Amino acid sequence: MIALLRFFDPALGARVGVRLGDEVYDVTTHFPSVTHWLQASAGRVAAAIDELRAAAVGQAILFADLLAAPASGVRHLLAPVDEQDVWAAGVTYERSRAARQEEAVDGGDIYARVYAAERPELFFKARGRWVIGPLGEVGIRTDSAWNVPEPELTLVMNPALEIVGYTAGNDMSSRDIEGANPLYLPQAKVYAASCALGPQIVLGELTAWPNVSIQLEIERSGQVAVQGTITTERIHRRAADLVQWLGRSASYPEGVCLLTGTGIVPGSDFTLAAGDVVRVTIDGVGTLTNTVKVV
Repeated sequence: MIALLRFFDPALGARVGVRLGDEVYDVTTHFPSVTHWLQASAGRVAAAIDELRAAAVGQAILFADLLAAPASGVRHLLAPVDEQDVWAAGVTYERSRAARQEEAVDGGDIYARVYAAERPELFFKARGRWVIGPLGEVGIRTDSAWNVPEPELTLVMNPALEIVGYTAGNDMSSRDIEGANPLYLPQAKVYAASCALGPQIVLGELTAWPNVSIQLEIERSGQVAVQGTITTERIHRRAADLVQWLGRSASYPEGVCLLTGTGIVPGSDFTLAAGDVVRVTIDGVGTLTNTVKVV
């Protein structure tokens, strides 16, 4: 496995790293940003991955030593994006369709229709600089009474819309706001600290879904409050179709990330609270852990 990530060094600031096994190499001299590498990979993904591997020389840092809460005096992981826009797909799993219909005050017929429609639901989620990284704090809205995390496989693409890898994502959502009126979707989805990605981008040129398990665990006061698991085999859409629709009448010169929808939705009797710990685990990627705060 080879993975691309970002980390903070107290002496040097934000750095770009390549993970090989348990070791991380600082490749910022060769690739000063994730944007730089994504742009260089357009039309030549395999060669660009080989260049990252070749740049991984010198003194290594143990990946485990980067697993610290964000603080100015310690090395820690950052979100694995910088200038990339993050978009999201909705209602791509049957469970998501059912949950959207359950929360909608009007019965949610539009969710049933979009699940079966040719054109998928796609919406803007966050700018790269807004994204929360591993062990950072994700937010729940002060004006919402029903907030949940949405664990999602997240595709990473270069400016040519070639899928270069994937990471774990948390698409935080205010279900009661969207349920009151679908036109409130931007308010339910796009707000401070509403998107988290990490811990790394597992690299590889993809044309189809990686066959992986996605797990969600929510801890409250030291006890597991919610657990769930689903596999990417359950995604209703094809990866190429989502990417094709994302690229229609749009371009992404810095590359782009796409949250691909959730198949794990906590029951209607659960809402997040400040202090909860959310863990999203994806096979091969690792675990994205965040604590919840009110924003």
